[in-house]
Amino acid sequence: MEKYKKLELSTQLLIAEAQRRGIEVQVLDWEDNFIRLKKGSKVEYVKQATKTSVDTYIAPLIMENKEVTKILLREQGINVPRGISVKNTQEAVERFSEFEGRDIVVKPKSTNFGKGVFILKNIKSLEEYKKAVEQALSYDSIVLIEEFISGKEYRFLVIGDEVAGVLHRVPANVVGDGKSTIEELVNEKNKDPLRGEGYVTPLEKIKLGNVEKEYLALQGKDINYIPKKDEVVYLRENSNISTGGDSIDYTDAVHQDYKDIAVQSAKAVGAKICGADIIIQDIKARASSHNYSIIELNFNPALHIHDFPYKGENRQVERKVLDLLGY
Repeated sequence: MEKYKKLELSTQLLIAEAQRRGIEVQVLDWEDNFIRLKKGSKVEYVKQATKTSVDTYIAPLIMENKEVTKILLREQGINVPRGISVKNTQEAVERFSEFEGRDIVVKPKSTNFGKGVFILKNIKSLEEYKKAVEQALSYDSIVLIEEFISGKEYRFLVIGDEVAGVLHRVPANVVGDGKSTIEELVNEKNKDPLRGEGYVTPLEKIKLGNVEKEYLALQGKDINYIPKKDEVVYLRENSNISTGGDSIDYTDAVHQDYKDIAVQSAKAVGAKICGADIIIQDIKARASSHNYSIIELNFNPALHIHDFPYKGENRQVERKVLDLLGY
């Protein structure tokens, strides 16, 4: 497997399992993580581990468009956040009174990896609101402004008719030792061999860029702040693994209702493979209209985060992909 180290980890995992099954593997494009699988007369092409022939062309386009996704899920009786879409800051400003004093999420209509997503709590500043909309508009021509749903966020990996893994993603953070600065704690945490850059490792290194520094400032802190022993300091609002978050496996702890909802959601948009991001207040309680909401469906979900969680069990989800492909 040494020759495949330049590929994304999810693709490496799929290749390793394919070889275990006696499937011939050829890398067609190393930069694009594009491979061909062949066994006997059966040939399959796979890009980035989860873009396969089992999904139609339209399914990822639906998931990419968050407004369309919400419409289709709502039609199936699945909870999604209430909100509006705007094309410019003027439209957003005209609707500001609807959101003033509330917790909201501002995000591009089409985005992935949490890019351009801003969470504003108890919003009262029109300028802060406008700035978030302007930044989100730099990623797309249409921006969604939605109610913020309280609870914890979980990623459900749907493959075929089942949930192959469930993760709770914790935003990038450090835990104080009473003597080190935030910057020093980040540097130490980034020494973990599980952390790297470019999705070739299970976790991504934590950055200390503008987003992190601004989020610290909102807490009255900066990178030179020394957290107390065992004090947890969060560096970002969003919990994406791609921005340095931690992953904790909850596959066996989540009530079956939520797994059923995740599968139902995938079917609603015609997807065979997808990542459903669900906010849940109590994972052990049965699902009701008050304790969960689907905030996003993602095409091309990462596999490796379910195999190498920060805490928890390796779910070997690449096996499910090859099963689905008929190998």
